[in-house]
Amino acid sequence: MKKTIAVLPGDGVGKEVISCAVLVLKKIAQKFNHQFEFIEGLIGHQAILKTGVPLPKETKDLVEKADAILFGAIGDPYYDQNPNLKVRPEQGLLELRKSLGLYANLRPIKVFPSLVDKSPLKKEIVEKVDFIVVRELIGGIYFGKKGQENNMAFDTATYTKDEIVRVSLLAFSLAQKRRKKLTLVDKANVLETSRLWRKVVQELAKKYPEVSLEMMYVDNAAMQIIKKPKEFDVILTENMFGDILTDEASVIIGSIGLLPSASIGEKKALYEPIHGSFPKAAGKNIANPVGTILSASMMLDLSFSLKKESQTIEKAVEKAVSTGIGTYDINKENPVSTTEFTQKIIEFI
Repeated sequence: MKKTIAVLPGDGVGKEVISCAVLVLKKIAQKFNHQFEFIEGLIGHQAILKTGVPLPKETKDLVEKADAILFGAIGDPYYDQNPNLKVRPEQGLLELRKSLGLYANLRPIKVFPSLVDKSPLKKEIVEKVDFIVVRELIGGIYFGKKGQENNMAFDTATYTKDEIVRVSLLAFSLAQKRRKKLTLVDKANVLETSRLWRKVVQELAKKYPEVSLEMMYVDNAAMQIIKKPKEFDVILTENMFGDILTDEASVIIGSIGLLPSASIGEKKALYEPIHGSFPKAAGKNIANPVGTILSASMMLDLSFSLKKESQTIEKAVEKAVSTGIGTYDINKENPVSTTEFTQKIIEFI
């Protein structure tokens, strides 16, 4: 198989973890006789420095040519120190999501058996946790009308029925293939958008009688994800709730550096770790590469239908982690570098 992969390292540790995922993909290509062409582009702070905009036309063009996108991280402390700047790195990722129609973000939360003790939660709570969050990605408050006038600011949350339907169909389909349970997380006691979500999802549920549907307010879901995470199978939610809940859920498995994600569109998909740019670690070769490597694994499965190759990466990661090897976030006593961790995973491949 021959595929072209757009590689967007972005900011902070993005370049380091992306280079690790590329090495893993090259090993997979060698082992299974595939051809992966990697084309690199600028996005975020690095793009602003060189072009003045967070998503240059050149990057848009190369993404259009690619079969899938592998993304690193975005953001820089400079913008936190200067909050009134009109041009910000995050705008590049939001624009990319919108332009490619990446309407659903999939974030699996699965505990590595060998890392159960790394979680701050009790062993009996986190053992065998395995659920996935389906987050609507290009609607809601992040993309609604916003602004500031005198001493007032506003952000508008808007959803259409069609936006809810397309991401919900994906969530129901995933639930069918898993444990057949779907939890809709909303705030329907307060928000009109949430009431529309409930109405649409309940209607769709009639087409999936084998899937059990429950509905949960977001504040309760935030508690239950920590108290009883094993109760969840597929969580479906809107943009902002999904952003917050998945970062919270990363606590369950012991490190946000372990978590991958996929952003699915009708024609393209983008794969990225859920961690941020981690500027304090940039250039130090200490960031955990697993989230990015597992994102590459999701790409092989979901975009290229290479299930065996994807499973090979997953098994190699699990084996590496089970030997006790790890970066500082999961092995404070005897940490290895980002590149050493990656080489061990490649050995197991």
